[in-house]
Amino acid sequence: MPAVSKEQVMEQLQTVQDPELHKDLVTLKMIKNVAICDGLVKVHVELTTPACPLKDTIARDVTEAVTRIDGVTSVELEWSAQVRAHQQTQTKLPGVKNVVAVGAGKGGVGKSTVAVMLAMGLQREGATVGLMDADVYGPSIPKMLGIEDGKPFVKGDRIIPLVSHDLKVMSMGFMVEQKQAIIWRGPMVHGVIKQFLDQVEWGELDYLIVDLPPGTGDVPLTLSQSIPMTGSVVVCTPQDIALLDATRAVKMYEKLNVPCLGIIENMSYYLCPECGHRDEIFDHGGARRAAEELEVPFLGSIPLNTSIRINCDAGKPEANFTETEDYVAQAIRETVRATAGRISVRNVLQVAQPTLTIEK
Repeated sequence: MPAVSKEQVMEQLQTVQDPELHKDLVTLKMIKNVAICDGLVKVHVELTTPACPLKDTIARDVTEAVTRIDGVTSVELEWSAQVRAHQQTQTKLPGVKNVVAVGAGKGGVGKSTVAVMLAMGLQREGATVGLMDADVYGPSIPKMLGIEDGKPFVKGDRIIPLVSHDLKVMSMGFMVEQKQAIIWRGPMVHGVIKQFLDQVEWGELDYLIVDLPPGTGDVPLTLSQSIPMTGSVVVCTPQDIALLDATRAVKMYEKLNVPCLGIIENMSYYLCPECGHRDEIFDHGGARRAAEELEVPFLGSIPLNTSIRINCDAGKPEANFTETEDYVAQAIRETVRATAGRISVRNVLQVAQPTLTIEK
């Protein structure tokens, strides 16, 4: 049996492309080690996110490429992940690799629920995640995480965020009484968002998920002026009216020089748990069509499901992955991974973000 060299293995790995980044694994510096013992080849692959949506594809392609070398009898893969950082974000918010805004063109589409599921899903995949509730007029994140009575504390001139379900969390809901109406003008909203960014001790995070208010008002503008964001995610339901508002949201982010990572269709369909009948209550597939027309990625469809509502009302977001129907948990996981994949693509390309200027 001919001896296998590391050079042969690396040469073969140069033929294996990351399916989303369209560059080979060697050029992307994703191959961290190669060990050879007789005919066994061990390859250590470092992914650009622990929530890599195409890990199985990479595993198959690496195995097939290395197996083609004469003398290789088996291939073993070792995995790790290092989330790539958005360079401009780190200059403004040290320690935070990516800031991702979750928005919607209108209320009632489940935007905050999706933001929580994205944060929880990324954390469950192995990332360090923060969740900033910037929906100042209707902060619902504390309730969904079961910490509506929580209060952050101050250390020196820094605000220490609460930690719930291994997520670092900051919300306007911690600063006012639960039933108190928040009646603020733009400058006050601007001030609290700046405080959440500048004074909160976020520490080291792979992702900071920001739940925005619905619509196209002060908060997205303040956020885009305050910090370069990795990108935005737009949530909508399938009916025409919601899609029209989602289109406006995508266009708003374009004007703010914030790249749209993609669109998520929430409440996509309802599957009866008793008989299995599928009912497309709000229509179906509209978000995918809108994404195609707007030339932005479609990140996934999340069904309308009673378990999601129960789990979020109970402050148990992790149960959406562990205690619900398999098709629901799988849809959420696929959406989370697709989002993580688009963030990786954005960061590897490192497209420069122009400075936003607002005419007065």
